[in-house]
Amino acid sequence: MSNQELLQLAVNAVDDKKAEQVVALNMKGISLIADFFLICHGNSEKQVQAIAHELKKVAQEQGIEIKRLEGYEQARWVLIDLGDVVVHVFHKDERAYYNLEKLWGDAPTVELEGVIS
Repeated sequence: MSNQELLQLAVNAVDDKKAEQVVALNMKGISLIADFFLICHGNSEKQVQAIAHELKKVAQEQGIEIKRLEGYEQARWVLIDLGDVVVHVFHKDERAYYNLEKLWGDAPTVELEGVIS
């Protein structure tokens, strides 16, 4: 599976659980961590967990290794490392505080298909 296909798989999974303000950043040449960051938020702890759980389920169904999953229990900022794609699922109250889009402001955004934010 290509990095772009992995990104789209993640986008579809978070969108399925109604993640809001879904943004993908192209990190190629900017970060050694991943090629893409996918950033979104949920409006409650339960929704944040549902988004993370759905992504984990979909990844496992596709045989994609989850290298790391952090923050699930607190559901304020869940990080799901899929290798070339790192997904950040924030609680809406935390997203503005951490403002990853501004922190990584030199990273271009990626056009996403099928997402209504």
